[in-house]
Amino acid sequence: MRDMIASNEQERRILAMIEATAHSIGMEIVRVRVTGGRRPGLQIMAERQGGAPTDVEDCARLTRALTPVFEATEPVAGAYTLEVSTPGIDRPLTRIGDFGRWVGHKVKIELIRPLEGQRRFKGVIAGETDAQVTLTLEDETELVAGIDEMSRASLILTDALIE
Repeated sequence: MRDMIASNEQERRILAMIEATAHSIGMEIVRVRVTGGRRPGLQIMAERQGGAPTDVEDCARLTRALTPVFEATEPVAGAYTLEVSTPGIDRPLTRIGDFGRWVGHKVKIELIRPLEGQRRFKGVIAGETDAQVTLTLEDETELVAGIDEMSRASLILTDALIE
């Protein structure tokens, strides 16, 4: 089953390296990204298990737990910047179960392959079952897509989401 936590082989390798450590301190990895540039960056987005509210201290605790892992394995060649953060209010949805937790909220998704010439959709999450997400689109039609058919998905900031 494909998910959107890690998008390439390097990120999947890093995810495999850190998942058990994160889990051991009550955290779940939401997303791993390696960015390029003069000084590469390693971005790790995490939250407390079960989606419990996560704060800066949780991120610091995860950073401290991962430091020995990274010192032993060198996840990114050479010098890099590590950023550990929470998903935030307009969070990415990357795993099975994420959509089900946010039923009734607006989301934007991008499909890997176009559907009738379109890859990007916005709508309200109507449900999630068996790794299939149902969205009520802005034109009142429904879209059913598998999580493994998506390349990106994130909540859209709305007043309802803030509440």
